[in-house]
Amino acid sequence: MANTPQAKKRIRRNERRAAINGARISRIRTLVKKVEAALATGDKDVAATALQAVQPELARGVARGVLHKNTAARKFGRLTKAVSALA
Repeated sequence: MANTPQAKKRIRRNERRAAINGARISRIRTLVKKVEAALATGDKDVAATALQAVQPELARGVARGVLHKNTAARKFGRLTKAVSALA
């Protein structure tokens, strides 16, 4: 248990940051699912539009320290490849 005022403050701060980071990760996951759903239906226009929404969100996640840059690059690369493969 935290005894010093600073340790108590760090606990409060960590809880706030965890909530914010959780929301960021959730938003990224939701956008990725939209692309995957569009890919499943075979709708290239919707998939391409959703992919354009995912890219800046992934970059923002990297900038905020929520995602590793290689993870974001891998996700975006695989999604881009899948969207490009649609005829």
